[in-house]
Amino acid sequence: MQITRIRALRGPNLWSRNTAIEAVVHCEPHECDHANLSGFEDRLRARFPQIGALQPQGAGQRLSLAHVLEAAALSLQAQAGCPVTFSRTQATLEPGTSQVVVEYTEEAVGRLAMERAEALVQSALADTPFDADATIAGLRELDEDERIGPSTGAIVDAAVARGIPFRRLTSGSLVQLGWGSKARRIQAAELDTTSAVAESIAQDKDLTKRLLHAAGVPVPLGRPVADEEDAWKVAQEVGLPVVVKPQDGNQGKGVVVNITTREGLEAAYKTAREFGDEIMVERFLPGHDFRLLVVGHQLVAAARREPPQVLGDGVHTIRELVDIVNQDPRRGSGHGTALTKVRLDDIAIARIASEGLTPDSVPVQGQRVVLRNNANLSTGGSATDVTDDVHPEIAARAIEAAQTIGLHICGVDVVCETMLKPLEEQNGGIVEVNAAPGLRMHLAPSFGKPRNVGVPMVDELFAPGQDGRIPLVAVTGTNGKTTTTRLIGQLFAAHGLRVGMTNTDGVYVNGRQIDSGDCSGPRSARNVLFHPEVDAAVLECARGGILREGLGFDRCQVAVVTNVGAGDHLGLNFITTVEDVAVLKRVIVQNVAADGYGVLNAADPHVAAMASVCPGKVIFFAADRHHPVMATHRAQGNRVVYVDGDSIVAAEGSWRETIPLREIPITRAGAIGFQVENVMAAIGAAWGMGLPWQTIRRGLAGFLNDSDNAPGRFNVMDFRGATVIADYGHNPDAMRALVQAVQAMPARQRSVVISGAGDRRDQDIIEQTQILGAAFDDVILYQDACQRGRADGEVLALLQKGLEGAPRTRYVTEITGEFIAIDHALDRLQPGDLCLVLVDQVEEALAHLQRRCAEAATCAGAV
Repeated sequence: MQITRIRALRGPNLWSRNTAIEAVVHCEPHECDHANLSGFEDRLRARFPQIGALQPQGAGQRLSLAHVLEAAALSLQAQAGCPVTFSRTQATLEPGTSQVVVEYTEEAVGRLAMERAEALVQSALADTPFDADATIAGLRELDEDERIGPSTGAIVDAAVARGIPFRRLTSGSLVQLGWGSKARRIQAAELDTTSAVAESIAQDKDLTKRLLHAAGVPVPLGRPVADEEDAWKVAQEVGLPVVVKPQDGNQGKGVVVNITTREGLEAAYKTAREFGDEIMVERFLPGHDFRLLVVGHQLVAAARREPPQVLGDGVHTIRELVDIVNQDPRRGSGHGTALTKVRLDDIAIARIASEGLTPDSVPVQGQRVVLRNNANLSTGGSATDVTDDVHPEIAARAIEAAQTIGLHICGVDVVCETMLKPLEEQNGGIVEVNAAPGLRMHLAPSFGKPRNVGVPMVDELFAPGQDGRIPLVAVTGTNGKTTTTRLIGQLFAAHGLRVGMTNTDGVYVNGRQIDSGDCSGPRSARNVLFHPEVDAAVLECARGGILREGLGFDRCQVAVVTNVGAGDHLGLNFITTVEDVAVLKRVIVQNVAADGYGVLNAADPHVAAMASVCPGKVIFFAADRHHPVMATHRAQGNRVVYVDGDSIVAAEGSWRETIPLREIPITRAGAIGFQVENVMAAIGAAWGMGLPWQTIRRGLAGFLNDSDNAPGRFNVMDFRGATVIADYGHNPDAMRALVQAVQAMPARQRSVVISGAGDRRDQDIIEQTQILGAAFDDVILYQDACQRGRADGEVLALLQKGLEGAPRTRYVTEITGEFIAIDHALDRLQPGDLCLVLVDQVEEALAHLQRRCAEAATCAGAV
């Protein structure tokens, strides 16, 4: 068994809506049925008993090693605590080769699981050792490192529950919620609206205290100190006991409380200096340590924090009791778990020494041994929820403190005896405010009711009813998808929206090209949805990107499928039939929002069948309104778009909207049939998005079929009285559509300039010239710049083969070089002729044609 390729499918894909690792696995003939491998399953289960049942999907399938790999990769992740459930093994037409797809929640974990699953299978085959426990521990550790922490995760989960999309911007806690111009960002429990000034103030404990005191908020007396002598002086001024802490500290690091002696103060000063240069001394407030969480203008949670401690049983030493406490599965080494492991370090040893204890002391039954003076969860403390006990006056003081500092999300630390009485009545006070506070104590308190504090944080970012999404239209198909994408973008722009668009020509934002080349994949889609100036997105989704990585979004409002043909790279990546292409293209339809629309070509049976998998409603389009699919859909009161005479009609029930074809320049008054289909698809998309009809009319009227609006899409030019048409058609279906279009245009002689893409099947290359040979008098063949794996002359030979016995073609010329072939064709043109140029290097070829046409016009003017 050998894995020949691994891909990470990072969005909805051919197999599921889940993120997944896809591996291409080749098995030798004897490995295609594990029953041939004597003792294999016993050896496998001896190494990894948790692998579960082994069975192939589908009746009559044999259980191959590929199925075993699938089960192992899924089970290893599940045992490591990853919430994964989906997997699949699909046999290909290549003997012994399968595609194994296994869900992941963190890509690095999924890849490692697939790698270790292969090692497990190989070890069972070779009867060599495999340490499953170490593998699971490694996967669990990697998952803890990779996944979003609990504080950020709570906010993201709350956003997802509201339908808000998210994207991690770093491997840490910086996350974008929403798309385009509606996006917001968080970092841990901190919002993008929180100013750096407010955060800086919160880090300066002395400044914070002075500001709060000026605002009438009760705070303990104290100030920064210069040295140990000054620290003792302040302690005497405010009165013992005191607290010593770094002025810009966080997470309780370096904080020592309840200091009653000079010796203790000097030791605390040294501890604090390890975590900061500026040290504060302030009055110690007796009572409990509380954390109040303020979001916006409301108190959303409160917890009483207890310092790390153990309870004596008269049997175990303090060291052993700490080990017992740390066996709690809720305790971990970082912030990824509900609680942190208790540390018996120098600080803890010094704390218990003050009570005459050592790590080897055995506390009596019920004796409480406190290991630290501060109660932060990050140092092993615990928390009890007291949200329902908070007195309104305490809540008001906490909110006032957050607003005084300027924090939208604020952890307010309060020391007092109880939450049931105002601070002033019990000599309590606010000792600290924290930007980006940890949320673990509220999400999973040791005792009491958990609080879903992510919800109010998301509510602070997005108003009720908002989901952070911008209008998103996904477009796919074999032909016409780029033009349709551009048309829809034009309609959004006519509505006054800043449009982000991806297609095979590049990435465009608000009319400006920000990337070039084929940008119809998921990476370009994510870049558009990331851009802050995008109010609406129109994304072309080509088959390659869907196969390679899945979609670049979780769902769309409208999905448009223009058509499905045989010329779409059949034979590559196990896509061998038109039916395979249709299954792949329908991925965007399967991921339409429940209140969205699938805009589908009713005249294409492969596309029309996609209606059954659309979660939203369907708008069918076709030139023939009497087509059975169209007639049935309209009779059921649904939306359809069709051609009636010289107009395009949108109809729903008895309602109709009519747009004359003469008002849509790209169709040349309806003469170019495939452009009429593209326009119908664009109208359906705009209708599904709810754009006003006045806007749709204005947008269509302003879309000219030139090299600026639709480069390489039936661009018509004049060359010395002859008609030159440039198009990027590159498959048999495109050839048929182009032939139909040019036959509607008068011409004395018809010529065509064509090459072929080497990554198509032989029969697809041959069929192109078979179609053209029946419609053109003169055929100029050229070899393009990139043969895509073909030998020199191989593509030309296939094109020549398609012209054998051509009923119309009289002249066939072979030329090396696209521009030389174009010049050869132009030089032979006479007034009244028509020449179709099938360009390869679109931008360069169009620029060359425009230059030649301009030169010809200049010469004609001079004469």
